[in-house]
Amino acid sequence: MSEASEKNVYRVSGFTCANCANKFEKNVQQLDSVADAKVNFGALKITVYGEATVQQIEQAGAFENIKIFPEKEEIPREKESYLKKYGRLSLAAFFLLIGFLVSHTAGDTSLPAIAAYVLSMIIGGYSLFKTGLQNLIKLDFDMRTLMTIAIIGAALIGEWSEGAVVVILFAISEALESYSMNKARKSISSLMDIAPKEALIRRHGREFTVKVEDIEIGDTLLVKPGQKIAMDGNVEKGFSAVNQAAITGESIPAEKGEGSEVFAGTLNGEGLLEIKVTKRAEDTTLAKIIHLVEEAQAEKAPSQAFIEKFARYYTPAIMVIAFFTAILPPLFGAGSFHDWLYQGLSVLVVGCPCALVISTPISIVTAIGNAARNGILIKGGIYLEELGALEAIAFDKTGTLTKGTPAVTELIFLDKALPEALLLGYMAALEARSDHPLAQAIVKAAGKGSQPADLQDFSSITGRGVKGVIDGRLYYIGSPALFSDTLSQKLEGSTLNEISRLQREGSTVMVFGTEEKVLAIIGAADEIRENSRSVVEQLHMLGIKKTVMLTGDNVETAKSIGAAAGVSDVKAELLPEDKLAEVKKLKNIFSKTAMAGDGVNDAPALAAASVGIAMGGAGTDTALETADVALMGDDLSKLPYAIVLSRKTLAIIKQNVAFSIGIKAAALLLVIPSWLTLWIAIFADMGATLIVTLNSLRLVKIKDRQIKRSRPQTFRW
Repeated sequence: MSEASEKNVYRVSGFTCANCANKFEKNVQQLDSVADAKVNFGALKITVYGEATVQQIEQAGAFENIKIFPEKEEIPREKESYLKKYGRLSLAAFFLLIGFLVSHTAGDTSLPAIAAYVLSMIIGGYSLFKTGLQNLIKLDFDMRTLMTIAIIGAALIGEWSEGAVVVILFAISEALESYSMNKARKSISSLMDIAPKEALIRRHGREFTVKVEDIEIGDTLLVKPGQKIAMDGNVEKGFSAVNQAAITGESIPAEKGEGSEVFAGTLNGEGLLEIKVTKRAEDTTLAKIIHLVEEAQAEKAPSQAFIEKFARYYTPAIMVIAFFTAILPPLFGAGSFHDWLYQGLSVLVVGCPCALVISTPISIVTAIGNAARNGILIKGGIYLEELGALEAIAFDKTGTLTKGTPAVTELIFLDKALPEALLLGYMAALEARSDHPLAQAIVKAAGKGSQPADLQDFSSITGRGVKGVIDGRLYYIGSPALFSDTLSQKLEGSTLNEISRLQREGSTVMVFGTEEKVLAIIGAADEIRENSRSVVEQLHMLGIKKTVMLTGDNVETAKSIGAAAGVSDVKAELLPEDKLAEVKKLKNIFSKTAMAGDGVNDAPALAAASVGIAMGGAGTDTALETADVALMGDDLSKLPYAIVLSRKTLAIIKQNVAFSIGIKAAALLLVIPSWLTLWIAIFADMGATLIVTLNSLRLVKIKDRQIKRSRPQTFRW
């Protein structure tokens, strides 16, 4: 139904708590012109399927004075004065203090004391009573309804001072909840502030400063030393070191020269850069990261979905317990109605589900934001939880465990009569005309140690190699088959032995020579990443039971790379559909399996895994769209950190839920000896909310430290 409706996304201002967000979502869903609505409390957004006007949506949130704005607009950040923000609460606290002072001299039941307490309750609890009474009329029992009933009940039985204290402490509790969620959201809002709002550009020969949303593709961006880059693009002129930590999480600046790709929000070093803009402001890598992280916050984790479902039954259950607490004991002569009604009201207060409801979302929002700042894009709470429960991980070889570009690993010169520098120069001259990765590897290996050579009559031999005339003689460089089949040379003896040895070691072999003689043998291989082995070792320390390398390469090369990386198993000569089958086999053995790949040819396997992990998300649309987790800096070492962060998050959620329920259960047990008071009840509720919040915010501080041996965790309910 929602897919067929008009979809509009708005930013929301005015939320004070998770319950309020849920209520707002429900109110919007009930509008006649709305088919469905989804609130993203973490990102302060609402998606509305239907044709409701802005006024209708804001009316649905009138209970909280909610305002909405178009998604592409920033919510106006008004600097609220202390008086506007805390004036009502301060005035209520002042009248409460007056009430205490008067009651100390004239007694709790004196008219001046009661008047002071009533003023404190009305001023401090106006918005609470307004919403609570509306909910009570509709029989909508949320935490504000519970608090309203408890405070009115306290007033009816003459407990004026305690009723006023409950109002003040509840207001403080809401302020703390709002503050903590804002602090958790700062990890995302800080991303929005990374890129500059204006930039100096050159267009049609003129230089001027414009807002980033007015910059067009093809404009030239002028970035001075020390300035932030405002748009994605390619360097046209200049050289500099660019700090890309905001996008990729890399701490070391990356060198950028002509043709290099740069990203919005990164910091230019000491060089002047002229950058050709390749993407509009809303399509930059940074904009996509922000959008995907906001969407990730809306994806409820299994634990969060459970808590919300539990809370729906929990609140009515508390109402029933409070009712029977107030009614049953006096009916059986166990005390007065006044005393047990007071106990029942205390049950309502202690049963307020604030801490329970906020325990999970604040942890999820904080962890996803922390990961984004460290170059890991996690696309939902469900994947954050799945990471911590992984038992097996499959890796693609090329571009994941290896660098993805071949390098010369061995050079064997067979003709000792010619200087090596001369032969290197000949090889470099031939391969400089070719765009093949192996050719570029040879040119790079020759480097400064080669003697320049003049090449003539260059031509390519399809599928075999290249040839050209140097110093009046025809030279060839290509596969062994070029010499054995095309040139009909017999490759035997030590030459054949060396070729066979290099192939067994996993190298791709090329031969250089003339029609009559082989002059050199070159071994090239896709180099393993420097940290691949240490990453695999860390994963095993974290309790990952099996690591498998899946590759389309030949068996010998695969075994060589697999041994160097330290993976448990190697599967070679696989097509994309074979990789998919292998991932499915792993899932049959291990319940939680991840696949790490480049996000392009590994797409089927990434989709089939419990968690699909893409390498190099920065600037790669396919990786961002396909995978559940993207390692933005093409850095495999971020994977163990992501697993540690996930397990820390799961542990904190468990602690929060256990503590929230435990402290309320302990407070409720005080009903048996009639020791529960409104003071104890509100302190139990506010204390639980505060402790749960501070515990969740510990996730902000988690950094990539030394990995300790641990086991996979699952959140079972």
